[in-house]
Amino acid sequence: MELEWDEEKRQRNLKQRGLDFADVKWFEPESVMTLRDERADYGEPRFNSYGSLHGIPCCFCWTPRNGRIRIISLRKINDRERKIYEERRKATESSSDA
Repeated sequence: MELEWDEEKRQRNLKQRGLDFADVKWFEPESVMTLRDERADYGEPRFNSYGSLHGIPCCFCWTPRNGRIRIISLRKINDRERKIYEERRKATESSSDA
């Protein structure tokens, strides 16, 4: 699926966090865990995908729009998210070994 984003937001993210929306294509597919974001009504479905980007645990928030993935944000994961991500990865690995 093709990626898209707001260029101003991408530049701001690059400056503030040192992470480029364009690099989302390099997320390691085997590491990605995606959860629907239901914390608020955003007027469209939103998802948080957690995974490894160049060896750095990151999260990108996105929404499907016009057949594309619209990136909303990209950041390093926090300690709470890291714990959840690692627990779910272990559970997934255990179930696939069975």
